[in-house]
Amino acid sequence: MELQQALSALDLLQRKMAAYHHAMGLIYFDGVTVAPAGTAQNRGETLAILSEESYKLTTCQETEELLNQLWEAQDELDEAHRRMVFLMRKSLVEMRKIPMEEFVAYQRLVNEAENVWHKAKAENDYPAFAPYIDQIVAANKRFAAYIHPEMDAYEHCLDSYEEGLTRATCDAFFASLRESLVPLIQAVCASKNQPDLSFMRFHAPIEKQRQLSDYLMQVLGMDRNHCMIAETEHPFTTGFTKYDCRITTHYHEDNLLSSLYSVVHEGGHGMYDMGVKDEFAYTCLGGGVSMAVHESQSRFFENIIGRSRAFVSLIAPELRKLFPELQGIDDEMLYKAFNESHPSLIRTEADELTYCQHIMVRYELEKALFDGKITSKELPQEWNRLYKEYLGVDVPDDTRGVLQDTHWSGGMFGYFPSYALGSAYGAQLLRKMQETIDVYGSVEKGDLGPVRKWLEENIWQHGCLYTPGVLMEKAFQGKFDAAYYVAYLKEKFTDLYSL
Repeated sequence: MELQQALSALDLLQRKMAAYHHAMGLIYFDGVTVAPAGTAQNRGETLAILSEESYKLTTCQETEELLNQLWEAQDELDEAHRRMVFLMRKSLVEMRKIPMEEFVAYQRLVNEAENVWHKAKAENDYPAFAPYIDQIVAANKRFAAYIHPEMDAYEHCLDSYEEGLTRATCDAFFASLRESLVPLIQAVCASKNQPDLSFMRFHAPIEKQRQLSDYLMQVLGMDRNHCMIAETEHPFTTGFTKYDCRITTHYHEDNLLSSLYSVVHEGGHGMYDMGVKDEFAYTCLGGGVSMAVHESQSRFFENIIGRSRAFVSLIAPELRKLFPELQGIDDEMLYKAFNESHPSLIRTEADELTYCQHIMVRYELEKALFDGKITSKELPQEWNRLYKEYLGVDVPDDTRGVLQDTHWSGGMFGYFPSYALGSAYGAQLLRKMQETIDVYGSVEKGDLGPVRKWLEENIWQHGCLYTPGVLMEKAFQGKFDAAYYVAYLKEKFTDLYSL
């Protein structure tokens, strides 16, 4: 067929793929938000059929012939179409290496595992969930061997979330953070200038927190015509397209900050998904390029913006209006309380300074599982041991220990390092952004427009057009350097704790 006909066929193919992913995503979203507890089997059947059809569409001969024709004519394609064809051919080649029946069975497995995890976490019943860990790890190792037999299986997982990420890179990155940040953590813990947190111990009605969530989304500048907020056990964001984004949160009546910052965090993901160029919608370029880049956006808004003096002062009047217990508490006291640092149990509620220690625990455990050094049986014991070693805390139960995160139930091994890498990306983005705009001055005025515009121009609009490394180097106008992250944390917490 003629080139223009082939491009039209490519557009239709991608729209069909997007439709399948949209349908499967909606079923997942429903399952972890509002679906009745006993409906997992029904979802599993539907997802199995849809995933089989998606597999066929991705790997069929007609798709292969179309992509090969366009690849041979790549010199006549623009940059975006060349990237689309490259990514789709890569996906076709890799998916074909996985037998379809195994691919479909895996979709059933993770759907069932997610349902079991929810129940196990609520009932502190790790043994009920443990068999799924072993099955999911085994499946991921098989898939890695099918796709890249020459590659370490865990590195294949890392690469699937952050292209080019290796164990060696992670080991060096985490080692540098430990060397720089552990002395700072110790100094903060030993400081006599600990913030007063007593005023934060009050009952925060869920309905008031819902009102706060709506307010926060307004402050962030999120388009509510294209983004909704729902409630779930473990907050997440799903961006189906730039025109349909769903964020979630979990409300704790005894912990106002938990939902406050999960909304800001998930809002960062949502703004990235909704900020992609219009012409990339319904194509394979229409989302975030990697999980570390995605986490750079969510943790940038959660911490660098959301826990800044400027932002805390901005939202303080609304907090006092919704929660009378905070009346009489000045902005500086709120700022210090919202940035209080101490080793803790729960990753999603950890402060900026100790957060990466939580990630290191999970990284070490994932490597051990994939290397066969431990199985699901030893996982809770090793989790508890590393929490004592890395954070100095005792884990009271599996609900607040090995069961606290949903990621492993969904098969997302290799994802966790993205949080730490994304946090470091965010600090370097801040430094670059400050060269041209008054970041905190804008936030203080309640105008996040300049921040959003800078990120849209340098990160969001590009979707998956560039590799993660190229995208970040363009934004940084130089190489990534974790020293910016360390410097940011040292400056902030030295000030907070008068070190």
